[in-house]
Amino acid sequence: MNMQKQVYERPRYALNSVDHALRIIQILRDTGGARLSDIARELDISPSTAHRLLAMLVYRDFAVQDDSRAYVPGPSMGAAPSPYPWTRQLKRLLSPHLDLLAGRLDETVSLMFRTGARVRVLMTVEGGQLVRVGDRTGLVQDARLAAGGKAMLAELDPAFLGRLFRSRSAQFAGTYLDDAAFARLTGTLDETRQRRYALNREETERGVHGLAMALHDAAGGVLAAFAVLVPVSRAEVLTDPTTLALAAEARTDMDLEIGAAGLEA
Repeated sequence: MNMQKQVYERPRYALNSVDHALRIIQILRDTGGARLSDIARELDISPSTAHRLLAMLVYRDFAVQDDSRAYVPGPSMGAAPSPYPWTRQLKRLLSPHLDLLAGRLDETVSLMFRTGARVRVLMTVEGGQLVRVGDRTGLVQDARLAAGGKAMLAELDPAFLGRLFRSRSAQFAGTYLDDAAFARLTGTLDETRQRRYALNREETERGVHGLAMALHDAAGGVLAAFAVLVPVSRAEVLTDPTTLALAAEARTDMDLEIGAAGLEA
């Protein structure tokens, strides 16, 4: 297939806001980081406009702020295309189940899958409450910290976990954990296996708690995970027996749906 780029001209009906957002992504990618004032000056836009654009890029994980308040590339910037052909089908199959669970709990529910040591949020169904966790679709998160990541890691073979976090390739990939960090991770995963669900208490995002359960393919292997996300003010919802029962029922229903469709990792 010919993938050569054919057109370099600016589109006739270019959307300036989209163009500015893409230019910011290029600036962060090529320079490693920039301050708001530098971005506003380079794009010849007002600081307030630059701030709004950067806020959306931060929200979608294409940018983060470092300790000096400069903007640097976020996790989504370096994420490669998904290597899995089943993600679109998984989203289609499970969308009704996620809608049902979000409606029953009136809380936000997300679906995610793992690539290496990170998880990617495939879709989000927002709850209906005024104060709620918003759409997290497209975010790339550390699997060790995200509830869905913990739920999936907890079902992996210990030898695979060693390769993922303790091998020479992990050193090259930047995911290597020392003895103490790896011991903490294995302890967390042991607790997750015993509970049959994972928790995230503001580990990936301030003010947000999550509960997650792993989902399985037709062969019984871990395929993905779903998470219930709540504001910290309603953290107790996640350990309420009704929430746990509804989440467990949803897990069973979704595993059956995946199995019937014959999806395998």
